Amino acid sequence: MRMSTHMNRRKILTGLTLMGLAACSGNTSSRIGADGLPLPQVYKISPNDIGDIQFRMLDSVNTLRQAAGVPAVELDAQLNAAAATHSRDMSAQNRPWLFGSDGSSPLDRAKRAGFQGQVIGENISESYETELETLAAWMRQTDTRSVVLAPKARRMGFSWFQEPSGKLWWTLSMGSSPVIVTSMAQTTSSPAGTQEPFKLGDF
Repeated sequence: MRMSTHMNRRKILTGLTLMGLAACSGNTSSRIGADGLPLPQVYKISPNDIGDIQFRMLDSVNTLRQAAGVPAVELDAQLNAAAATHSRDMSAQNRPWLFGSDGSSPLDRAKRAGFQGQVIGENISESYETELETLAAWMRQTDTRSVVLAPKARRMGFSWFQEPSGKLWWTLSMGSSPVIVTSMAQTTSSPAGTQEPFKLGDF
């Protein structure tokens, strides 16, 4: 019985020592709260991460779209620019809102950025979460999921603005393929119903 107690004590001490070494090597002592639980970690984004984050989001969105049986989308530089502008503006307004501080809509911002397609929808978020956690949250809501999986979408814009505190303002925009304007299209009216008007209900 004594030997068993001694062995158990030694196992406990060995386990505590290993835990202590792991804590030292990982420098986790500063990340543990007074209650002994890990403190929330701020997801900090550096300028070098921009391409990785945008393509990681694109790959994830296209995986979801493939599973839903809708065509893949590709990143669009103009929609990225419009998304970046709106993310910064939401931070200035200090609220997640589809309209800019100047009253601009997602359609207005895309046009200003030079986007030639039709804006189908836009998702926004104010959080401290990563881009993939944000995408997962959008997929849990019917209205924001419908933007991610919009069947007519062929272009995607995705960007964010991060405050010094770590708070992130995410914007994802979906659009159609650019509209090709020909000389005939300039002189004749388009058939009714070829383009759907921008509707806030899409969000």
